[in-house]
Order: sequence, then C-alpha cells, then structure tokens
Amino acid sequence: MNSEQIEGKWKQFSGKVREKWGKLTDSDLQVINGKRDQLVGKIQERYGLAMEEAQRQVDDFFKSIPEDTNTADGRSDKARSAGRS
Repeated sequence: MNSEQIEGKWKQFSGKVREKWGKLTDSDLQVINGKRDQLVGKIQERYGLAMEEAQRQVDDFFKSIPEDTNTADGRSDKARSAGRS
C-alpha cells in the first residue's frame, strides 16, 4: 500500500494503527494524518525504538492490510473500480 492510499484512507486506518500501537494518542493520530514519516517518528518517540525498527514495523503493518480495503461507502476499491467505464 502506498503513501497516497494511506493518507486517503487515514480515518479508516487510524483505528487499526491505534490497536497496533496503543501508546499513540488521538492527538498523535491527528498530527500524523496518514503521513508515513510522522507515524514512524511518533512510534519511535512513544516506544523508544530505533528509526529502522519503527520503519520496519510500519512497513510490515501496511503490507498486512489488503489493498482492496473497504471504502467509506462499504464497497471495496476493486468493486468501485469495476463500476467505472
């Protein structure tokens, strides 16, 4: 999943991010606003991790999320794309 997809779906992903990294606050999630580098930095700060480890965790986390995650209207991205001409 690329950075643009993450930023575009941040409201959906922020709950999953909060489940994974419970030390992140609602304020942190608002500041991060889907920006990968901000997420890595906040994880580093809250968990005392090296940058490389925080980056690895973020990469692994977003690789585990299917690219056709449901959109706000309940349709998957693939379903939405199939409906376009």
